[in-house]
Amino acid sequence: MTSQRIYLDYNATTPVDPRVLEIMLPYFTEVFGNAASNDHEFGLEAKRAVDKARAQVAALINASPNEIIFTSGATESDNIALLGVAEKYAGKGDHIITCVTEHKAVLDPCQRLEKLGKRVTYLPVDQYGLVDPDAVRRAITPRTILISIMAANNEIGTLAPLAEIGAIAREHGVLFHSDAAQAFGHVQVDVQAMHIDLLSISAHKVYGPKGIGALYRRRSNPRVLLEPIFYGGGHEKGIRSGTLNTPGIVGLGAAAALAQKEMAAEDMRFRAWTEAMLACLQAELGDVERNGHPTQRLPHTLNVSIPGVESRALIVQLPDVAIATGSACTSASVAPSHVIMALGYPLARAHGSVRISVGRNTADACIWLATGRIIAATNHLRTLAANREFSGVTA
Repeated sequence: MTSQRIYLDYNATTPVDPRVLEIMLPYFTEVFGNAASNDHEFGLEAKRAVDKARAQVAALINASPNEIIFTSGATESDNIALLGVAEKYAGKGDHIITCVTEHKAVLDPCQRLEKLGKRVTYLPVDQYGLVDPDAVRRAITPRTILISIMAANNEIGTLAPLAEIGAIAREHGVLFHSDAAQAFGHVQVDVQAMHIDLLSISAHKVYGPKGIGALYRRRSNPRVLLEPIFYGGGHEKGIRSGTLNTPGIVGLGAAAALAQKEMAAEDMRFRAWTEAMLACLQAELGDVERNGHPTQRLPHTLNVSIPGVESRALIVQLPDVAIATGSACTSASVAPSHVIMALGYPLARAHGSVRISVGRNTADACIWLATGRIIAATNHLRTLAANREFSGVTA
């Protein structure tokens, strides 16, 4: 008899909320028109649904609906923001500022821009994963055109000081972009109060469908200009050509509307769970360390390092508990997390880090069942290691 499966990897993706799915379903078969076909009611009906979703997404971040550009997800949005700004503002400058703990969806485009002759400054973080706003200020040069700092780190959950960085960017006349894939719908993001000019979001991190996201692009004070990264049809104000994914867009809008209603209550519930899990792990396993900021963090995210245990080995011992490692696996090796290493910790701490992320479908009983399984698996691995050491067996 197999044990109950428990999903605690909501930072990787979330299930579509049944309420979101219910709203989406008619747009696959009944309301199937092309939202760009405005000559008949089929297309107009789809366009009205897209417009409603645009307003729902905008409301969650305090933007205007005409500032929302639908994309395939946050990775595409990041690429449009970085590559689009770099090309459009090439006459003004060639310098971009970002952070060493960014997602690959930002780091890889930055590396591409470097190959094209642009200059990129990768700022360090402190032991909690925070970028120092003063370091951002010092990094700005007369050639700086863009600052890109993620709203919430995908591995450790640390929340960036967006308002402070945004104010610095505005003071110096530099555009400010933030990858908010993990933050959107989980913590408050206000593009006006934070002086954010470009913001990337993804539906599947907030109980919406996969394959749909959006880019917020400020339309005034300042008006942000972007060069498209591909062409064909001029959809989405010429920034993102291609037939609109109406069912996905409707799902993103519905997910945003639900998040706006339920975010505050979920914050309290999720934060209580992750704090309780940390306390239990520390009590039962000893010197378990939290990775990331203790308070300025995503409420549903807990990243810990467990001494004496390699995270990949722990995952193997937990086939029915979905948690994540901080490692990027390749066919040849397992590299330590670039995020954990950037915090300045020893290699062993990076290799022993695991990410636990709870969500809307998590039950209270599952929290304690999963915690118990993690403790048991850790003790088993430690016993095996002690027996190998006692017998003189080396790895």
